[in-house]
Amino acid sequence: MIITGAQLLSDAWTGRSRLAALPDSARPKTAGEAYECQVELVDRLGVHYGGEIVGYKIACTNPIAQAQLNVPGPFYGRLISSFCSESPSRLDASRFFMRVVEAEFGFRLAHDLPPAAARSPEELADAIEGVIPGIEIVDSRFHDWTTIGVLSLIADNACNAAWVRGPLLREWRGIDLAAQTVTVTVNGELRRTGSGSAVLGHPLKAFEWLVNTLSAQGVGLKKGQYVTTGITTEVYMAEPGDRITADFGAVGSAEVEFE
Repeated sequence: MIITGAQLLSDAWTGRSRLAALPDSARPKTAGEAYECQVELVDRLGVHYGGEIVGYKIACTNPIAQAQLNVPGPFYGRLISSFCSESPSRLDASRFFMRVVEAEFGFRLAHDLPPAAARSPEELADAIEGVIPGIEIVDSRFHDWTTIGVLSLIADNACNAAWVRGPLLREWRGIDLAAQTVTVTVNGELRRTGSGSAVLGHPLKAFEWLVNTLSAQGVGLKKGQYVTTGITTEVYMAEPGDRITADFGAVGSAEVEFE
């Protein structure tokens, strides 16, 4: 019986264990194989934890993150509803091997975006119902996620472990998301500062990248789905007991506490 990479990763998730690497026989060799493994993993996680796919996360839109993981550009994962919560949120710190906090702009889709050869910036902006201040919690099934390689990271659902979303802001068109300052405060102390320009120059550029990448794979986005666009600051490695607020200025804020 051949054991797939998705089965090994799923067993690591549900058994609270980590892997040095996927064995060669189960390790994806191409991006296509990595995303196929991701789909199978997410299906398995959905069966075990419940929930459904509610959108996508974009990883490594920030040059700092690309350098940290030694990857050439962005990749994506899927958001599972059972791993998502509304701000303010309390999460069990023991759920995670590491608690990598990432402050990210998110979007919610106003209508379906079927696969298409190309879409104008205006079409993409019109497809957005609103902007969301959010905190993604990144975790990994691998002991050393910084050296394991992009294909294994993709297979591990792009290391998404949780997403905390703040309130939806529908009247966002007058806000320059690239220029918007983002701060991360931990237990009342300012720890990180960044802006939307860290995300491929603008969060909408990250959204465009995802739409085009999915379209090339024959996949579209659906009304009501969420997209998180990547980290706007340097990462913060949270500790148990930390209370963290990501403030996006005019866009709003999100808060998470690790119990």
